[in-house]
Amino acid sequence: MKKTNNLITIVFMSIILSAVSAFGAAAQSVQVFTSNNADGKITAKSIDEAFGKSGLIIDGNNDMNKPFKLRFKNTYYKTYNLAMFRNKEVTLKLLKKYPTFGLLTPLTMSIWSDKGTMNISTLTLAGIARAGEIPIDDPDLVAYSKSIEKALRAAMPKGHFKKLNHIVQFPKKSFQTRYTMELEIDADTDIEELKEDFEAEFEGEMEPIGFLMPGYLNLVDEAFEPNGYDAYDFYDTYSVCKFDVIYPVSKLHPEAGAYAPCAFYLYKKKGENKMHMGWLGVDNWITTLDIKDEESIKPLRAAHKMIEDIIKEIIE
Repeated sequence: MKKTNNLITIVFMSIILSAVSAFGAAAQSVQVFTSNNADGKITAKSIDEAFGKSGLIIDGNNDMNKPFKLRFKNTYYKTYNLAMFRNKEVTLKLLKKYPTFGLLTPLTMSIWSDKGTMNISTLTLAGIARAGEIPIDDPDLVAYSKSIEKALRAAMPKGHFKKLNHIVQFPKKSFQTRYTMELEIDADTDIEELKEDFEAEFEGEMEPIGFLMPGYLNLVDEAFEPNGYDAYDFYDTYSVCKFDVIYPVSKLHPEAGAYAPCAFYLYKKKGENKMHMGWLGVDNWITTLDIKDEESIKPLRAAHKMIEDIIKEIIE
């Protein structure tokens, strides 16, 4: 009996160790490209320009240290920026195939300098695939990832990817948060007015509780109509952030800017009486960046719940 128990224990431990090994081997969702910058020549502005020359559109590059210092009287890094960017052509291709890709439109990055280095964090190919629920071998997704690497190397020619060892939990789970709102539409309904009413209420609820919206995209006007794509009555995305979230999180996890500001999408397909909306859940941050400290987790979960509560209140 004792030998049997020992055998069971050995088998059980082997299973556990295999599982741990599998977690450890999961592809990183975030990557950090770093370069020596002792001479200070690499700046947020020069990175912005290099991305633009590489074919990526920068929708915003915000110096977070200014509001951090004003609001919290302290900063953690010499430079800390959050930027939004996209590959216009590839984004359109991905949105046609995967309607919820709006939650990654635009993509984001954090830029920070510390101890003579400049660093940029972005999502990896695996990270975008996981969050967007897209096959990792999708050719357009692969092309997008390659365009990001091209821009990173143009921005910091002597840079390299830092080795990260985050334990990526649930590597196949996206943690998307989605809601659908049934619409009452008849022949007299003004679809544009319907959308504007929702957005006015959404913004009106978000702003008083500290959410900022530093970016907004009307993808029908920006991308769909100019390319003859006529599947949507509207498709908008908001970039959403909250100082009370990104400030404490950035202290230990500056690379979290690969997820921030988060993109919130809102769309209605032609012929449907439904409005779809969604964003990346904060469990993406927590389960891919090894976030264990309550100082970071608490504001992340609180912010997520605030957005959910607002959406539920509006659509009910």
